[in-house]
Amino acid sequence: MENNQIILQGTTTEQLVNLISENVKSQLLDFKKSLQSNEASDELLTRDETCKLLQIDSSTLWAWTNKGKVTAYGIANRRYYKRSELMASLIELKRKGGEK
Repeated sequence: MENNQIILQGTTTEQLVNLISENVKSQLLDFKKSLQSNEASDELLTRDETCKLLQIDSSTLWAWTNKGKVTAYGIANRRYYKRSELMASLIELKRKGGEK
């Protein structure tokens, strides 16, 4: 088991702030790289998979595509939908009385 102890005795406030700041920057850069790699490998779903994901009928999917609510991508006669775009197209509904 690895022992990752930091002894703060004799450490100035400025040194501690710099240590934390550098660690946070490093973690944010790693997170950004992770997000970018996920975007590059965006999962494509077939019409059936999209209908199953959104729990809708294929006629509803066709109507939403024609209205521009969701974007379809095609290769030959096949249509695909990006999972991330489908999730982004969902909107939060507000309830009466200002509740969420």
